[in-house]
Amino acid sequence: MGRLARKKQHKGDKPLKEKYRTKRKTKDWDQIDEDLKPGNAEKLLNQETDFDKPGAGKFYCLHCAKYFIDTHALKEHFRGKPHKRRLKALELEPYTVAEAERAAGMGSYVAPKKRKMETQSIQEEMKTDEGTGT
Repeated sequence: MGRLARKKQHKGDKPLKEKYRTKRKTKDWDQIDEDLKPGNAEKLLNQETDFDKPGAGKFYCLHCAKYFIDTHALKEHFRGKPHKRRLKALELEPYTVAEAERAAGMGSYVAPKKRKMETQSIQEEMKTDEGTGT
């Protein structure tokens, strides 16, 4: 008989390790909340062409802080579960220092308000038939 295999004691630690890894670090919810403000949102949606980013930086999801290669990939992302989870998570207002102090007993605690989050609209470029002459 061979030796008994040891049980894997840290089998469930993988999501925790991935959460603290900085290789593919994404923006936190409070940073995304700053991006959702009208002035910042316009800047992010109408970025200059940057060929170092996927899709030259033209197809960006504000809620997930992700770039996509084309409109089809962006639309598929909007239909997916990770995007819908992010929308649900962003419905609550971000945690602030004032809220932490109120929860600790310095003032009256006010529960965070729920907001209505909707998926951003896609700006598709209209192609005109200038060369056809019709």
